[in-house]
Amino acid sequence: MKRPSVRRPLFLVTVAAATALSVLAGCGSPGGDADTNTTSSQVPELGKDQKVSIVFESYNFGQAGAWTTTFNDLIGKFEKAYPNISVTPQKPKGSSPNPAADTVSSLQSQIAAGAPPDVAQLGFSDLDFTIRSLGAKPLDDLFGKDAVQKNFDGAKYPYAPTARTLGDSNGKTYGVPFVFSTPVLYYNATLFEKAGLDPAKPPTTWAEAEADAKAIVAKAGGKGLYLDCLTKIAKDWCFQSLVRSNGGRVLSTDRTQLTYDQAPAVEVVQDAQRYVKEGLTPVLAQKQAYESFARGEIGMLLETSAIQATLQKGAKGGNWDLRAAKMPAFGTKPTVPTNSGASLFVLSKDPAKQRAGWELIKFLTSEAAYTEISQKIGYLPLRPGLVDDPAGLQTWAKENPLFAPNIAQLGGMEPWVAIPGNNYLQIRDGMMDAVERSVYQGADPKSTLSSALRQGTSLLPKA
Repeated sequence: MKRPSVRRPLFLVTVAAATALSVLAGCGSPGGDADTNTTSSQVPELGKDQKVSIVFESYNFGQAGAWTTTFNDLIGKFEKAYPNISVTPQKPKGSSPNPAADTVSSLQSQIAAGAPPDVAQLGFSDLDFTIRSLGAKPLDDLFGKDAVQKNFDGAKYPYAPTARTLGDSNGKTYGVPFVFSTPVLYYNATLFEKAGLDPAKPPTTWAEAEADAKAIVAKAGGKGLYLDCLTKIAKDWCFQSLVRSNGGRVLSTDRTQLTYDQAPAVEVVQDAQRYVKEGLTPVLAQKQAYESFARGEIGMLLETSAIQATLQKGAKGGNWDLRAAKMPAFGTKPTVPTNSGASLFVLSKDPAKQRAGWELIKFLTSEAAYTEISQKIGYLPLRPGLVDDPAGLQTWAKENPLFAPNIAQLGGMEPWVAIPGNNYLQIRDGMMDAVERSVYQGADPKSTLSSALRQGTSLLPKA
């Protein structure tokens, strides 16, 4: 089967509300093990001449520029290496102008119709729902724990220890972490110089970032800083990092209580609200903000490296100097970067398609694939040893210093915490709506977050 050409519009990583759960009753037990090989027998290898066709759903397909080109190229290389396996790539089905917003609802609809994709890319915040309601299969049961760990160990370079368990639940691996970033502070060194700041010394604390933003506004005629962590469309991965770095959490460690109305979270929102009130942060939607930064209008942008290629293109076209630094700290408190991004899951119930899907997952998380993904898009190579390999990413990393802060933050990274239960999207969106209204519309942070927390608590699973 010939792989079709995929040309679809740009979208960002957001997810629509998870609804119509009753139709999914047959798609997975509470442990996520329904319809999988949970006995001692495992999925057999494909026969030498056995032809298999699989569907791979990913929000990367259809994105403009580097995303589509890179992932279509990888699928083409996989089909050449595995001529008996044909892959049909597809983006999430839906009507949203942001197709990734339809990821979960797209899968729900296809599962209800009895025709889900065989492999799917889903965000880390969807992990609990993906296992318990979308029927993701435990890879340890399908292929053996040793085989799963062998893939993490790699042919030459292993996964970073902080990355290899991000798709695990209850001691089993369900998803293989695929692409992600930590929050990176991109900054416009040209505006720094115009403002009388030293571009070789980016801010290391938020107090310094605020002072630098004031200088950029007053002396360089630019906009100060924008934190792409504070709107509903941004989801909560970066907001979680800010709260953790201020000593707090949005969810208790035992996963039973929401905690984003406590002082550390409230202080983060109060600071961001002050930036807006003082004219340091422009009131812009997510896409408007990174497009404005790409045009050279904003001094600093806290953002995922997933749009690094877009920012580099803008800086080159606008003839300004783009640089990157680690996320600033709250005073002397240690910075706690969390991760954006997604894992790859097997959803198929057919043993041959499960095996073909596993071969695709191994290929897409190989050293060769990460070399291409990191160079062309800017995502972290989850096999960081590639950065020191002359045949891997060593030369490229030296030529692209924007890459360094992300790598530096990988060792101290903590997971993007998935909110439990079927109502996780409503809870998360309610929290981020409260953050957005406080920061950009002037609502009182404490009372607004507390109100959202009460509503969210009513939606948590009952003990």
